[in-house]
Amino acid sequence: MDSVSSSTPFLPEIRPGGGDTSDSHSDSATAILVLSTVVAVAGSYVFGSAVGFSSPAQPGIVDDLGLTVAEYSLFGSILTIGAMVGALVSGKIADLLGRKGAMGLAELFTVVGWLAIAFSKNAWWLDIGRVLTGFGIGVLSYAVPVYIAEITPKDLRGGFTAANQLLICCGTSMTYLVGNIISWRLLALTGIIPCLVQLVGLFFIPESPRWLAKIGRWDGSKASLVCLRGKNANILNEAAEIRDHTRTPEQAKDFGLVDLFQRKYAHSLIVGVGLMALQQFGGVNAIAYYASAIFSSAGFSYKVGTTAMAILQIPMTILGTLLIDKSGRRPLLLVSAAGTCLGCFSIGLSFLLQDFKLWDFSPFLALGGVLIFKGSFALGMGAIPWVIMSEIFPIHAKGLAGSLVNLVNWFGSWIVTYSFNFVAQWSSAGTFFVFASVCGLTMVFITKLVPETNGRTLEEIQVSIIS
Repeated sequence: MDSVSSSTPFLPEIRPGGGDTSDSHSDSATAILVLSTVVAVAGSYVFGSAVGFSSPAQPGIVDDLGLTVAEYSLFGSILTIGAMVGALVSGKIADLLGRKGAMGLAELFTVVGWLAIAFSKNAWWLDIGRVLTGFGIGVLSYAVPVYIAEITPKDLRGGFTAANQLLICCGTSMTYLVGNIISWRLLALTGIIPCLVQLVGLFFIPESPRWLAKIGRWDGSKASLVCLRGKNANILNEAAEIRDHTRTPEQAKDFGLVDLFQRKYAHSLIVGVGLMALQQFGGVNAIAYYASAIFSSAGFSYKVGTTAMAILQIPMTILGTLLIDKSGRRPLLLVSAAGTCLGCFSIGLSFLLQDFKLWDFSPFLALGGVLIFKGSFALGMGAIPWVIMSEIFPIHAKGLAGSLVNLVNWFGSWIVTYSFNFVAQWSSAGTFFVFASVCGLTMVFITKLVPETNGRTLEEIQVSIIS
């Protein structure tokens, strides 16, 4: 739809018979809103399957291609290198191509990456495929939660955006389960299926109304809102609020990285960057990428352990998705961080008891610790930092800020996933005690700095947090 002048007002939707829609409500989940969210979170499933691939694939790849510990550590962690590049440009891509365009481009890279892994004959092709897949999920990790946050009403936004983490968990869990049954090459090929689902689905869903408003397509933004909220819904207030808090392209074009570090954005940046850094240095991807090795080192069957982990995290993520709009963000984050702290401490204690041969059942303590960690993480720390990231930045700053926050997340992931095998060889117990300490620090950070964003529109949140 063509752009119109920035002075063109949003008008009420006029229905046959002369009545407007001001008496109806726009806070219900329409079929197109649900479809749009389902298509978007297909990208989250892709994210999860890529993260979960290295754990069940490790024994097969090492045996077939003869990789050393260092070579496999590079393969496991190089996904995050590609993701960092994707994260760095994700905001710019999403601003230039739109949220749908960013997701589509990301999936093209991911499909090529999976094909390179599936047909690789040496470590080089494995690494190339892993980097390409990483680039795709780096873009998706920004575009998916931002798109969902921008299309959903305030009373549904938390749960719908948290579906991002639910599908990440589903992707990881299914990859763990299926990877215990099929070969690693076939497992890589199955990773292409959700990519194709999203690529096709993007043709049937509307673009974000807030992005359309950002580029000056006011009529397009209004049409998208009508599509998402339903023809009988009152979109007047929401459309006016979007308009009032959206800069025109002329106003936003000069906003640069230096502008992002103005004092008024400091609180938003500290919260966004801090949550992402603490999420990663709490050890989540060390456990996700190397679960098989952790269970084996603890003396527990890795197939039983990864299966139990895969089964647990899906219902816990569903519980978190159901609670996020009822309990609020902060209480769930605090409970989740406390659980991850307990889980890491239990794993560390298991390795410590094993080192001193003090308890024959220490492998079960390691299993319990991993399950407590994964269940607690799925409840809040997995989803809510991404939800908050998508809420706290104004539309004109969201591209740059989102790229920075996303980059910090993936950089932290790379540090942890690359160094974990080497640090664990020095002291497995010490490694997990450090993770537990970070999780404890997370609780303090949440208490002191993280705002409650539940039940407020994106525009209301941004006004309250940006001084």
